[in-house]
Amino acid sequence: MKKNISKTSPRIKFDPDFGSAVGALKAIGAGVISSKELTKHVFRRIKKHNEKINAFVTLNEEQALKLARRADQTLAKGHVLGPLHGLPVVIKDQFRTAGLRTTCGFRELENYVPRENAVAVQRLVDAGAIIVGKTNSPIGASDIQTYNKVTGTTNNPWDAKKTSGGSTGGGAAALAAGMGFLELGSDLAGSIRTPSNFCGTCGHKSSLNLVPFQGAIPPLPSSIDPGINLEGLNDLAVVGPMARWAEDLKLELSVIAGPAPENAAAYRWSMPKPRKTKLSDYKIGFVTDDPFCPVHPEIKATVASVAKTLRAQGVKVREGWPEGIVFSDIFETYFKLLAAYVSQSPAFTDSVIEMMKLLFYMPFGDTQRRFVEGLTISHKNWVELGLIRLQSRLAWQEYFKTFDAFLMPANCVPAFAHNHERNMWGRIIEASDKLRYYVETFKWISPATLAGLPVTLIPVGMTAQNLPVGIQIMGPYMEDATTLDLAARIEKVSGGFTPPPGYD
Repeated sequence: MKKNISKTSPRIKFDPDFGSAVGALKAIGAGVISSKELTKHVFRRIKKHNEKINAFVTLNEEQALKLARRADQTLAKGHVLGPLHGLPVVIKDQFRTAGLRTTCGFRELENYVPRENAVAVQRLVDAGAIIVGKTNSPIGASDIQTYNKVTGTTNNPWDAKKTSGGSTGGGAAALAAGMGFLELGSDLAGSIRTPSNFCGTCGHKSSLNLVPFQGAIPPLPSSIDPGINLEGLNDLAVVGPMARWAEDLKLELSVIAGPAPENAAAYRWSMPKPRKTKLSDYKIGFVTDDPFCPVHPEIKATVASVAKTLRAQGVKVREGWPEGIVFSDIFETYFKLLAAYVSQSPAFTDSVIEMMKLLFYMPFGDTQRRFVEGLTISHKNWVELGLIRLQSRLAWQEYFKTFDAFLMPANCVPAFAHNHERNMWGRIIEASDKLRYYVETFKWISPATLAGLPVTLIPVGMTAQNLPVGIQIMGPYMEDATTLDLAARIEKVSGGFTPPPGYD
């Protein structure tokens, strides 16, 4: 819906390379820069820098510039198209985009062009956003590295020899390199949090089913486009915003959140207010490490430093897991449910499952056994696990009657070297402290995912090897505004986003 705007907005300073989306919108509205100028600037940066990181699958330059011109013409008449008027954004290649190739890394979808937008994509478009292009994803959005046979490998802007993370690795790399202002991502196994952490950007894993998943791949496209509503089957996966700055996450979430179209006849959504109005009023719990998944010493020290800084700011801080939360039990339940959720994939044939069983003799066979049990789970056992999942949420909700948020590491390691030699069950990754089993990198994201709770991830430090370190800020179910508010406040005392070197 169009609305009148003031033509007397004061001029403001704005960084078109690494500035915030909020700042970009103010600059467009004040006439500091036009949407067309900003969109052209983003494409110039893509042409200059994308070869180093390979973040994009498909670009949308001609259409984007056409829409940017239209946005400027609309603004000249005193109207705005919506809260994202004329803002260049990028979209994970997992989400259908009308008239724009969407592959999700599948060779069989290399030339697939959807007729309609995914629901969340449409909400961004309706808000006035301009899609610059589609960002790279692993096949089926199913890895913590980003590579496929359609587009190749996405590199980390901080070190091209290392992974950008996955599965929204293309989006995090593009944001870090200043090639767009917002990204639409998804998170089932850390797919927003891991790449945001590895690339030094911000991401928000929204509360479960807060943002509709319709139009995402998988499942693979059918005659129904843009896809079915999986809400009734979905117990883990979410859609969420990614950006360079915490304030932008709240902006994007306010646009994409809300009931699925078929539920909108009865339901409405509005973002609740944050629990507190200033940093010193918050009461926060945290952990820096756990024997179940030992954390890299530099990451542990960084998380501890954040807790120390908050305490110095007057925040009430207490260390330790909540009562009723056992990290190892959480992960075991999560991993089985994760396998059950992805079992819809055509990749998990009976022969593949039998092959996976043969790997149980490996040192980490117990982890694989849990996954295979999930792939072949009965409905009775799935419901039993679902009850455990909801008990986990209940334990956290009891905890959040006293505490406002909970801080923990984003991963046990920083970004690691590209490793595509085997499937994930056979991979060992090298960290600067010791060798790690690949699946260890799924563990620290599991508490929030299992309980369906919101998490805002922001960068809070760097390792000695100049790799970003992020922190997870987890909060109460459906109180996404609290973690987003706290993230913005912590960002102010921890430094926030830093551009990687070489992307000026």
